Amino acid sequence: MTKVHVVGIGLDGVAGLSDKVKGIVEQAKLLVGSDRHLSYFPRHPAPRLFIRDITIAIENISEYLTSGTEGIVIIVSGDPLFFGLGRLLLTKLSPELLTFHPHSSSIQLAFSRIKVPWQDSRIISVHGRSLEELVKALQTGVEKIAVLTDDTNNPQAIAALIKSLNLPSQYQLWVCENLGGDDECVRHFTTTEIEKSPGFAPLNVVILLRQEQQNVLDIKTLPHFGIPDNLFLSFSDRPGLMTKREVRILVLAELALHPGQVIWDIGAGTGSVSIEIARLFPSSTVYAIEKTTAGHCLISRNCQRFQVGNIIPIQGNAPEILQQLPEGCDRIFIGGSGGNLTAILDCCTQKLNSTGVIVLALATLEHLNTALFWFKSHNWEHQLLQVQLSRSVPIGSLTRFAPLNPVTIITATRPN
Repeated sequence: MTKVHVVGIGLDGVAGLSDKVKGIVEQAKLLVGSDRHLSYFPRHPAPRLFIRDITIAIENISEYLTSGTEGIVIIVSGDPLFFGLGRLLLTKLSPELLTFHPHSSSIQLAFSRIKVPWQDSRIISVHGRSLEELVKALQTGVEKIAVLTDDTNNPQAIAALIKSLNLPSQYQLWVCENLGGDDECVRHFTTTEIEKSPGFAPLNVVILLRQEQQNVLDIKTLPHFGIPDNLFLSFSDRPGLMTKREVRILVLAELALHPGQVIWDIGAGTGSVSIEIARLFPSSTVYAIEKTTAGHCLISRNCQRFQVGNIIPIQGNAPEILQQLPEGCDRIFIGGSGGNLTAILDCCTQKLNSTGVIVLALATLEHLNTALFWFKSHNWEHQLLQVQLSRSVPIGSLTRFAPLNPVTIITATRPN
């Protein structure tokens, strides 16, 4: 019953089609496609329908079908069902009328050129679309991202977006131009290098590959506090899992730190808060408590990276591991509780000095309610700070704000 054949073609033109597909095109009674696609068949005798407005073109195809025309061949790029015309055709025409003959997609060609398996990649189109999906993928540290671009959301714009997000992960950028054509070009860049490039061919695909943070820090150039997130070594599968720079600054202020104190950082994660404290107060001792082996190793590596020697990484589950720590703690920061917040607070009240301060950073309403109930039932003085922050990100030639997850900071002290 097939009346419409949808044929994918590459920049290599007719040479890239199988003999079977060539035969289907040769027998076509109507050829449909863009100027570029139909230019591959200059001597074909069939009438031509040039696609300039897709909606009108589909209406014209429907009229041909109504008149009884069979053997309609639509020429499209790559795989028609991969961000292509095929999806729209299926919404307008009966699937029984359609047969698809895919060519290699641009994404398939791109990964084959850079010799990287791509079954686990995230494929995102920013062609005439928002960058929102790409922002989320970058912030969550997706390992392999393939991006279909356009004139506005081009390789330079993607590089500028990556730099603006201050990501904890680094990405290598591959720009694959004119894939399958005689002028095919595949190059890799850093975000800085790509911004200096004079430009790229309109037909391009960007591949982003997450890289392990390897660069050596120049400690002398670091800010005294408020270290950028991307300088910390982070979890490979959860690179965004850390207390963000802006929140760390507020937490440091709420802790009201002094030299020579003993500080606990419970649920230390990457150790970002501990390292900020240790650098500010080298005479203090910071216990960075983290339950996972991966987190414990990461804290140790970050201590070496930032050249701090007054942090003691502790691996274990709170509150049990807290019982093994010395008495007389001056400050406690709770960034993670593993679902044991009440028991952790019970333990902290035994270990904290009478003038001590507890600061919590909470991301969920449930943990906030648990903490408030505990402080009220124990008559602790406490205050809340609701933190809702957004960072600017470029959108082509414009700028918008991308929100960070809201956080509630609780600062609590014993009753007088």
